[in-house]
Parts: sequence; C-alpha cells; structure tokens
Amino acid sequence: MIVDFHTHTLYSDGTQTPKELLRRLDERGVQRFAITDHDALDAYASLDLEALGDRVIIGVEINTTYRHNEVHILGYDFPVDSSVLRPVLERNNLERDQRVQAMAEKLSAVGYALTVDEIRAESLPGSPLGRPHVARALVRKGYVDSIEDAFRTLLRRDGPGYVPSTYMHPHDAVRLIRESGGIAVLAHPGRLEDHAIIEELAGVGLQGLEVFYPSHDANERDYFRKLAARYGLVMTGGSDFHDPVYNEDGVGMEIDLRDLEGFFALLN
Repeated sequence: MIVDFHTHTLYSDGTQTPKELLRRLDERGVQRFAITDHDALDAYASLDLEALGDRVIIGVEINTTYRHNEVHILGYDFPVDSSVLRPVLERNNLERDQRVQAMAEKLSAVGYALTVDEIRAESLPGSPLGRPHVARALVRKGYVDSIEDAFRTLLRRDGPGYVPSTYMHPHDAVRLIRESGGIAVLAHPGRLEDHAIIEELAGVGLQGLEVFYPSHDANERDYFRKLAARYGLVMTGGSDFHDPVYNEDGVGMEIDLRDLEGFFALLN
C-alpha cells in the first residue's frame, strides 16, 4: 500500500502549496496521506476535505525538546479546529519567532547580516518560522551555496547561528493530542540521541512509532518494529517530504498493509 503520513507544505517549512503537494501525491498513487506541517494546520483550508474523504487524515507535527533532544510528536485524526491544540501551536510559534530573532542577531554579529523580515520573506505570512527559513535566506543573500551548506556550516548545533529550541516537553504534546481526540505518534525515532525517551513516552500515552522513514535502514526498521511491539505502539510511516530537491525520493512510501492495521484501527 502506498501511503504518506508525514508531509509538509509552505504553511510550515515545505516549499509546495497544499494543491501542489496533492498533485505529487496523486502522481505517486498515494492512497492515504496526512499533511503534518510543523505547529500549523492552515494547509487544510486550501483542500476540499469533503471530496478527499477518508483518503486524508488531519495531522500536525509538534516540535518539543527534552533532555537535549529535539523530539517531534505527530498528531493525527483530531478536529482541524481543535480548541485544545490551537493555543499550543500558537505558543510554539511565538517561541519560533523568538528563536529566529536570536539566530538573526547571532549571524549578524559574525558578519552574516540578516534580518527577521528577510527570513520571514521565505515563508507565507503568519506561518511558523524555523531553521530552514533561515537557511533559505542565507542562500538568497549569497552567504552559502545551499540549504545543506547552511546547516553544515552555520546552523548546526555548535555553529555560529545556532540557537537551542525551548519548546514544551513531548509528554505535554502527547497529552494534548490525546485530549484533542487525536493519535500521538513519535516521528523519526532514528534521529533521537536517547532512545529511552520512547519507553518514557509510551508510559504517558504515546500510541505510535514512525517505523518507516526514509533514513531508517533495514536494521533500524527492525529495531523500531520490535520496540513498537514491546511497548504496544502502532506503526506508521512517511516521507517527511518538504521539497522536490531536498527530498529526492519524493512523496509516498510503500508499506505492507498488515504493518498499518494497528494505526488504521485507531482512526475514527
């Protein structure tokens, strides 16, 4: 089955409009999907949700931090106008604005003159800002050759433009997604530095693990499959698509339907 439960649009740090993303999903033959913009739900207003029916699952990716880890929690199948989640996303976006301001100040102090307005020009008005927008602004001004170059030289953890995030803890994101009626899933666990977090989150209501992810090799998929079974978590997967250049494999992942049955069983 070809699915994609992890995609992004211009409404966070992707480069495609929702309709452009949908066209790519159609061309790939993706049967079920979710748009999981970082701390944003606005992309869904651009789609005909009634026409898409159960092919589309409402989703979001909430950024959190815990024990020096950036932990991303995916939420699925909650009301798109959730009164529980909206204030949370607004709070995270305020933190994003403050972080980007600090990045611009640090970069300018070492010779890379950059303003928040120049960074914001890389995003839709009012959409969440993040390091990818800073990277694009650096490319546009000619300071670096590519987004990858920006992350490798200036925005890496010990780089001159890096500012640590101070988002909520993942435990709170899991709780709030559950309170909204949604399904809480840990995104790309292979990027965690501390896998003990998985057991800890399973103990506070985490329901799923993104086992199938482009950078997970066969050994990692097997490892996370076993962790999911150990902690009673369903399995999901997605491309984490942001951009056709950055994501060379495009959208969609072919996953055995049997591996998705637990996730589908949780859907309303």
